[in-house]
Amino acid sequence: MTELLDIIGQDEAVAALQRGLGGQRRAHAMLLAGPSGVGRRTTAVALARTLLCEEPPTQPNAGRFDQLPDEFPLRQACGVCESCAMQAAGSHPDFQFVYKELARYHEDADVRSRKTQALGIPVIRSFLIDPAGRRASRGRGKVFVVLESELLSIAAQNALLKTLEEPPDGVTILLVCRHPDRMLPTTLSRCWLVRFGPLPAAFVRTKLVESGLTRAEAAFWAAFTDGSIGWAAKLAAQGMYEVKCDLVDRLTQPGGSAAAALADHLVKLTDRLAAQIVAEVKQTHGAELAKTVATRRASGDVLRLIGSVYRDAMALAAGADRPLVHADQQQAPAALAGRFSLTQLAEIIEQLSEFERLLWRNVSPKTVWDNVVITCASAAPLRL
Repeated sequence: MTELLDIIGQDEAVAALQRGLGGQRRAHAMLLAGPSGVGRRTTAVALARTLLCEEPPTQPNAGRFDQLPDEFPLRQACGVCESCAMQAAGSHPDFQFVYKELARYHEDADVRSRKTQALGIPVIRSFLIDPAGRRASRGRGKVFVVLESELLSIAAQNALLKTLEEPPDGVTILLVCRHPDRMLPTTLSRCWLVRFGPLPAAFVRTKLVESGLTRAEAAFWAAFTDGSIGWAAKLAAQGMYEVKCDLVDRLTQPGGSAAAALADHLVKLTDRLAAQIVAEVKQTHGAELAKTVATRRASGDVLRLIGSVYRDAMALAAGADRPLVHADQQQAPAALAGRFSLTQLAEIIEQLSEFERLLWRNVSPKTVWDNVVITCASAAPLRL
């Protein structure tokens, strides 16, 4: 298991948590916010292990964190006590992940039958609020880690407010999210915010190569995901590198029949990727994810891939001194840079962002992709 002092690339966040562990009053509700795949969940688990450890050892900072004095005592789980062993085995009675797919295990059959979209009151009440009020089994408190907490419904957040503000003794709630701005101000005001940043690109590249990726693919994912090793590994495992290589080539082809073929390809591609996402959620959590939500997620990934090509083209057209995301296919953004003006490239990028927002407003994916292709081929304005 990864312990707190093993976390790499997030010194500011870990130092802040160490400061909290060493204070006279420890925050009982924390919001661990930052990009996906940079260590938020891993850190939350390591913090939970430290909080539940029977005898967490300490050691002087001694220069480990620039943000803390050398004599500051650093804490982490011992890794050998019974509590640590139970957490490693996934059987600790006082540790609970909370996520939307838990609806499948709710006692109410109606809740179990719903397709998961938001993290609602039934899950929050049954798997956090109610168990938080019961006595800890092992006497060192309880820790709840809420995943994708930005998906908490407004009603669920309101129901959780009292527990966040005045939790039972020994209860710690760790909210893990990407977009804290999407949460209610009343929720944010009751949590201690700990921010996580992107991991160093060189570190991500090295880890991806060690996992078996080629250097070209590892370099692309490290750049595309802005230092999110978890997101990079997930996209690579889904075979998205081959998808991106094919897509980049298609974007440089002329309009007409090629544009119509691209629109049809994008519809079929996102439908296939959505089916993979539904199957993955089913296999991992045993839950049914709404096909519309899966389609939006898949479409978002594809739109970001397309947008990154045009951002590379804009960088080339502007003579910007920065590495290309698509350095492995640099002839494609170079061709687009020669085809469009800087103003047109900026308009295409802006419209691609708008297309992603439209997908979450239930606009037909076919209509969106038709317009995406028109925009990419001619920088034409939105027609929706």
